[in-house]
Formats: sequence, C-alpha cells, structure tokens
Amino acid sequence: MLCIYLENTEPFFCLAAEEYLLKNFKDDIFMLWQSKNTVVVGKHQNLLAEINYPFCLKNNVTLARRISGGGAVYHDAGNINFSFIKNVAGPHEISFHRFTEPIREFLIEMGVNVETSGRNDLVISGLKISGNAEHVYKNRVLHHGTMLFNSDLKNLRQALKVIPDKYQSKAVQSNRSQISNISSFLKQYLTTEAFAHHLFKFNLLNPENSAYRLNETDIHFIEKLALGKFSTFEWRFGYSPSYTFKNNTYLDGKKLSIDLSVKQGVIEDCLVSGNYFSEKGEQLGQYLKGKKHLFEEVKKVLVNFKANPTDDLVSVFF
Repeated sequence: MLCIYLENTEPFFCLAAEEYLLKNFKDDIFMLWQSKNTVVVGKHQNLLAEINYPFCLKNNVTLARRISGGGAVYHDAGNINFSFIKNVAGPHEISFHRFTEPIREFLIEMGVNVETSGRNDLVISGLKISGNAEHVYKNRVLHHGTMLFNSDLKNLRQALKVIPDKYQSKAVQSNRSQISNISSFLKQYLTTEAFAHHLFKFNLLNPENSAYRLNETDIHFIEKLALGKFSTFEWRFGYSPSYTFKNNTYLDGKKLSIDLSVKQGVIEDCLVSGNYFSEKGEQLGQYLKGKKHLFEEVKKVLVNFKANPTDDLVSVFF
C-alpha cells in the first residue's frame, strides 16, 4: 500500500487528489491530509441547506463538495482527514468496518478507548470524533473520514448551524451528533502535526507499505481537476438537487416573505411579498430569476432596489 502525506492544504486540491488517485492508480493507498476552514458536503446534499451561509462568508470558510455521499463536515487546522483507496473483488469486500478498524486500533494504541457507532462513526464516551463516507469506482473503493483532534468546535457548530424547514428538497440531510476532540482524551499532550505523523508512521510499520510523494505529473493533473471540477460553481452549488426556499421575517418593522424555486443553483422562480419593498417586490422577484442563488449575486440585484443593502437583508434570501 502506498502511504501519502499531502503537503498541500488547499481543499479543492485535496479533494481532487482523492479522485485522481482513485481513478488513475492501481495501487492500494492510504493518505493523510488537512484543509483549513472548510465545509465539505456530501455528493447528494444541498450545500446551502447544510451550512450557516452568512457565518461561512464572514469567516472565509471555503465551501466544497466531495464525490462520496454522507453528511456535511467541517475541516480546520485541528482536524485530520484520512483516505483509504483499495481494490476490491466485489461488494462483499466493501464495508465501513474494514477501514475504520485500523484507525480504531491506532487510537487504542495511543491510549484512547474508541468505539464504532451504528452510523459508521468513531466515538469516544459516546461523543463523535470521526465521520466516514465511501465512494465506489469500478473495482476500487474510496473510504475517507475526519478525525477531530484539536478542532475549534465552536466554529464547527456555527458553520454547520442551520435553521430547519427553510430548504425543501430530496437532498440527503446530515445527522447532527454530539462531538469532541481526540486530544481531550489523550494522557499526554500532542500537537495536531505530531499526532498526524504518529498515524502516518503507524501505517508504515507494515513492511508491505511504502511512502509515496506526488510527482510533477500527479500534481499537474490534480490541479487541473481541482480547477475544472471541484472549485467550480457547477459542482459546489449547481450539483445540489433542485429545491425550494421559503423565509418569512420582519425587517425595520416591515414584513418580507421570500419564495424561491432553484434548479442547478440558479433561481428559476421567485416571489417577493410583504410590505418591505412595497410595490417593488414583484419587480425584484422578476430580476432575481435566472440569477445564481449566491450571496453576492443576490446583493448585486438588491443594490438596484435599496442602496447599500445590509448583509442582514441579503441573508433573508438564504
């Protein structure tokens, strides 16, 4: 098995690296990687429905989508991601346990009493420390997971804090869990970097495993995939299943109601009602049709109806 420690922490590069290695290598692979201040949603999720959009924008949180299913996760400098890519003979060799067990064994060796939960997560004292997901490509499976080692749990909760029922669609929804950091259960202090290196060396103890560094060709094609797919609007937002959005609120003592119908990330229909925009509400709804359901796009349209619209006003549309 090839063991890779990614030095690049750019989230789109890391996600592209997984797909590139899955589809272009024949070797079994173990990879460790990190990306800072990023929310990554599952392939079949509605990105906007899984995040606190205003918080993410204000705090420069990157919004990304992966090729596997499952729910939304938050990455920061205190989180470590692991990926297993393996050849399989058939569906009988595809199981979450097969890939979470090596991580569990490592944590036990580190003195942490960790267990597997019924939702394919790793937990300590009932608190989730690792979420996992998989994607199958031909005879190869990608299994990856997070490891909350010393993450900012306050930021994590804020980034993934959502108001229910605003978004309606057939998208996969995340299961919210009580979480904790692995570092809280260690008997001795370790930096995140030191912990990651211990895990990497643990996998190299197997004499059949060897370290591998991405070469220039690998990096070229990964960067091309990151730019052409993973960083694009079409993949991150447009891949979300069609959805409707409804919000009713009061601003400056006036009522404002928003009804949107969105397909491939673009507003197909929009009804703005209430007395906030008075008679201009219907016109605003028409102007928003055909626009991307993004903060900056909506704000551009609102400028024509209200000079210097506040972020609070724009947030009503999300």
